[in-house]
Amino acid sequence: MSRTLLFLFCAVGLMAQGPRVHTKTLPGEDWTALFNGKDLNGWVEVGKEKWLVESGTLHGMAVSKDYGYLKTAKNYKDFHLSLRFKCEGDGNSGVFFHSEFKPGTAEVTQGLQFEIDCTIGEHTGGIYGDGRGWVVWPSPENETVVRQDDWNEYLLKVEGNHYVSRLNGVVMVDFTDPKPKSFDGGISLQLHSGGSGNMRFKDIMIRDLTKK
Repeated sequence: MSRTLLFLFCAVGLMAQGPRVHTKTLPGEDWTALFNGKDLNGWVEVGKEKWLVESGTLHGMAVSKDYGYLKTAKNYKDFHLSLRFKCEGDGNSGVFFHSEFKPGTAEVTQGLQFEIDCTIGEHTGGIYGDGRGWVVWPSPENETVVRQDDWNEYLLKVEGNHYVSRLNGVVMVDFTDPKPKSFDGGISLQLHSGGSGNMRFKDIMIRDLTKK
């Protein structure tokens, strides 16, 4: 049989089988956007600070001396989170997980945060909170990974009591918490108290690994 006839027989056979249907999610297809680049749909403002959408970015600006947060309307237990952040002021920030607040206030009642502070040596990528202070710091040699005047790439993983932060391609912490206190809650972007917060976030994507 010639190669041409063999090709035609195979093509006819594939057509008879009909179109293929993917039954499994392909790698990367389970990432979804947490921020649509247009408005604050899916987010809840906590506190009195100012959150705007500008040129496809979330812009958080301190207008008081208090803490301010932008919290997801949905809770996440286990997840991978990817985002970019840029420090436009000298204020401290962070990405809280498993977070909850006292109703009507910006008082955190539970949750840990992956630190953001573009000042060198202030432990960006470390984990803080839940009434425990610092839980884990990055290695000293990684304190200069943060970019002070540019966009930073943050990849955060929370799986049970295992937490991983990767900043600009460098693993900052890979930590299994022996005494976790919070297990479910919202993801919250923070503006630290003091009145100097000025942060931008964009390209916020999540893989929700919570078992249904």
